[in-house]
Amino acid sequence: MRKIRHCRSSSQSGADYPKAGLGWHETRAQVHCIEWVGSHLSMALHIQKILVGLVVIGLALIGSGCAVLPTPLTQVEIQQRVQENLAQLTQFQEPVARPITLFEAMARALKYNLETRVQGLKEMVAHRQLDLAHYDMLPKVVADAAYNGRSNFAGASSQSLETGQQSLVSSTSSDKNIYTSNLALSWDVLDFGLSYVRAEQAADDVLIAEEDKRRIANRVIQDVRSAFWKAVGAERALGRLAFLQDWVTQALGEVHVIRERALADPLTSLQYERELLSAQREIQQLYQDLSLSRIHLAELMNLDPGEPYELAVPEHPPLVSKVEEKLEDLEYRALMNRPELRKVDYQKRINAKETKAAILELLPNLHVYMGGNYDSNNFLFHNNWLNYGAKVSWNLLNVFRHPVRLQVIDAQEKVLDMQSLALTMALMSQVHVSVAQYHAAMKDVATGKRYLDTQMAIADQVQRAWSLNRLSEHLVIREKMQGLVAELRYESALAKLEMAYANVLAAIGEDPFPTDITGDGVEELAVALQERWEWLDRPEVFARVDQSETQPEKTNTQPQRTNIQLQETVAQSQETDMPSQETTTQPQERDNP
Repeated sequence: MRKIRHCRSSSQSGADYPKAGLGWHETRAQVHCIEWVGSHLSMALHIQKILVGLVVIGLALIGSGCAVLPTPLTQVEIQQRVQENLAQLTQFQEPVARPITLFEAMARALKYNLETRVQGLKEMVAHRQLDLAHYDMLPKVVADAAYNGRSNFAGASSQSLETGQQSLVSSTSSDKNIYTSNLALSWDVLDFGLSYVRAEQAADDVLIAEEDKRRIANRVIQDVRSAFWKAVGAERALGRLAFLQDWVTQALGEVHVIRERALADPLTSLQYERELLSAQREIQQLYQDLSLSRIHLAELMNLDPGEPYELAVPEHPPLVSKVEEKLEDLEYRALMNRPELRKVDYQKRINAKETKAAILELLPNLHVYMGGNYDSNNFLFHNNWLNYGAKVSWNLLNVFRHPVRLQVIDAQEKVLDMQSLALTMALMSQVHVSVAQYHAAMKDVATGKRYLDTQMAIADQVQRAWSLNRLSEHLVIREKMQGLVAELRYESALAKLEMAYANVLAAIGEDPFPTDITGDGVEELAVALQERWEWLDRPEVFARVDQSETQPEKTNTQPQRTNIQLQETVAQSQETDMPSQETTTQPQERDNP
């Protein structure tokens, strides 16, 4: 603008000079100024065109971005996802090479069950978050490189503040193209303190993930024991069921023929047919409940639903009560060991550390920095230099924000306290319910065993009388069907007893698995599980209250009551009507607590 004003003044002076005979030099200056103004006007128009073009391109990009439409998955993408999932389901599992025992089923569930693997990955993520929190406490080291260019030199001139005249000709102190780089080390004291608190909270998150892993593993063990014993019960009754099913079908056909030909009293034949159908329906329902557990067990072990496998059918376990401790002691153990309560305790620690973070945010921040710099500008006297310094800053609004922050932390603490009380009451109730279910299952098994023995004795007497032609075949079939019903009921009661015992262990927080379940193979883990359960089956396990005690030696086992003594004790408390007692169902928890 100064140069334009200078040109205007020159043109005015040149217009006057011809009158005095001095116009040639001034006229040339006028022409030079006009050429300079014209060149700069053309450059300004060129820059304006470039800016307009950039605006048009930006608007086009924005318009195309707003026109993005949802794109559904194609069939090829869905098929690819299905194939990848199916290939990864059992990719790294040990194949089934022999009949599966109870402890191998537990081992496979702990290693390959997808739910436990998901929880294991969550625990790994918590560990990685803790590692990341450690790096947040380190100083920041930032490397920076830049390039700046322009179409002409960045020139400048000076103007006197007193006279208003230009005091320095236009000059430049910068190249057109400049390369800069720097490496800076900075450290915020306040950020270090906050990062340390966040790292402590991340460490508590790791412990919370471990408690969740315990809870999931406990539930999986419960499900495996229930499904395994139900499947074993179905295996035991499978042979007799197939044989009796053909016999019953033949008997029903004979009854139908007798009724149509009026060879017997219609009422008697109908009552007999009703008894056969009723027993057949109950057998089918009981067997279906037991046989479906085989599919559930395969799911827990992460086997393909259609993959065949055999079960190692064990002998019936001894009918000896393992839970003899007082309920108060069991409640205490549950409150000491349950992962749900420990998780709340860790959450309380995290919330308490949030108070420290709120206090640190209230303090001023000290920022210390130092770095090396490089600039390619040739007009600089020093192209390399080292800068350093310190800065103190304080967000004064945090003073007004701090009381509200403390109120939020206090409210969260009250929520956690109330949650802990609610869990305490719920877990104590679970202990009472699980113990009651265990004792009820013990009585149910004892009653079912005695009923089964009685029914088998009756069936044997009827079989002998039929072989001597003293009784009809219909009575034999009926008694054999009642015997199979009694056997299936007994197997179902055994499965409920095993699950009830697992529920008691879960209720008091006693882990039914070893500490490390990740490093061993299936066989080694199965051996460790067997040793753990053999120790848990001992009566003195339930006599422990202090969890810091070590596991007692195996030579200290207490004498156990025999099956006959327990059955006689339970039988004295039972009613004389065995069928009605057998059909009475005891309250139990759901299969997947």
